[in-house]
Amino acid sequence: MPLPALRRFLFSSFLLASLLLLAGRACAELVWTPQSGWKVEGGVLATTPDGGTSYSAVGLMNKARAAEEKGHNGTAIKYYGRVAKRYANSIYAGEAQYRMGNLRFARQQYLKAFAAYQAVIVNYPNTTRFNEIIGKQYQIATILLDGGRGRIWGIFPGFTNREKAIGFMETVVVEAPYSDYAPLALMCAASGYEYMRESEEAIDALDRMINIYAQNTLLPDAYLKLAQSHSALVDGPHYDQGSTRDAITYFEDFMILFPSDNNVVTAEKGLTDMKVVLAESKIKMGDFYFHDRSNYKAARVFYNEAITVYPDSPVAARAKDLLAQVDVAAAKAAQAQAHPKKKHFFFF
Repeated sequence: MPLPALRRFLFSSFLLASLLLLAGRACAELVWTPQSGWKVEGGVLATTPDGGTSYSAVGLMNKARAAEEKGHNGTAIKYYGRVAKRYANSIYAGEAQYRMGNLRFARQQYLKAFAAYQAVIVNYPNTTRFNEIIGKQYQIATILLDGGRGRIWGIFPGFTNREKAIGFMETVVVEAPYSDYAPLALMCAASGYEYMRESEEAIDALDRMINIYAQNTLLPDAYLKLAQSHSALVDGPHYDQGSTRDAITYFEDFMILFPSDNNVVTAEKGLTDMKVVLAESKIKMGDFYFHDRSNYKAARVFYNEAITVYPDSPVAARAKDLLAQVDVAAAKAAQAQAHPKKKHFFFF
């Protein structure tokens, strides 16, 4: 056979074998019984056992499961870990990582449990346990976010780790963006960021929630939390009012989009507080031009803006009084300019 034809034949054979192997693995299923231990059923792999020695993948899996059944979880984790490391490309590796995750979860070794579950998602994305594992990862992140403490070696209480919990929530969003857990994870991450006083990150998480999951039932909560997050950045009427305006926008959007929501009263109060701050900031600017610069035109502009921001309010009433004072001062200034005092010269 000519060399080019031989190469094509070998390549075709390799490709066919690979496809058969993948097909066999896709159809194969791991089954465990107390009598026979772990066994591969279905697919090509069912006809290719590895010998069953204590040092083979199936042998280690059987030893791990036997230890697990006896409650010797530490020993089971050790054997499952060997399978995952030595036989990473075998059908047993995914099962080993999954069972390791379960055992570490039961021992409250939350960080290692999350890592084991993530190894399954990353290396075996077609696993039939995908939704179950995402749910367990979300559960771990929730426990840590609520202040739960993992255990060192499964015995001694560790420290709280809310920062890691936020990262876990973000991981759930990346791993399963179309799952039911993704919007929940974003909302929880936002709460975690707020707890850590990272308001900008909380706003980003809520903004992603609103833009990506616009039909989700959590949308009203996201709008309200976003408004409250912006309001948390407000330092008072003496400072820049960008966050105040953003908060007003989201409070108003919430009330327009969800008029029958139970939190409308909360939104109304938040909106009122922000309007007061914004109106007060306009008065502060008007006072500056009125008293410090005698710029009556600019003062009028800012006092009128205060009235526009929150009409029929005590702040607006005060702005109207100040406008009257501006009119009086402007009239006196105009009169003084029309009739300037004569200069007197003294001779000694």
